[in-house]
Amino acid sequence: QVQPVESGGGLVQPGGSLRLSCAASGSIFSIIPMGWYRQPAGKQRELVASITSGGGTWYADSVKGRFVISRDNAKNSVYLQMNTLKPEDTAVYYCNALVGVLRYWGQGTQVTVSP
Repeated sequence: QVQPVESGGGLVQPGGSLRLSCAASGSIFSIIPMGWYRQPAGKQRELVASITSGGGTWYADSVKGRFVISRDNAKNSVYLQMNTLKPEDTAVYYCNALVGVLRYWGQGTQVTVSP
């Protein structure tokens, strides 16, 4: 079992940057894909970025060129560096671990982009 815990959210002005962190318990962290999802108020949760165990990455079109996902297997952690933030990036951001067909979610961290 893997239990992700997110941190690093907050309030930032448009054009600013934030770095989200996700620490995940479990000895299998290094071999499982991880992802960052977000859910704006009143909308569905969507995949923002993902990273494979080998470091391969995928990004939603809406964040390409602005967000960078990375992982540190020695620290059982995955990160989301968010640059050039826009008001439409405002959402609760969730870290996700995929173990076989099971998904493990963190509690989420709020990101608010506002003047």
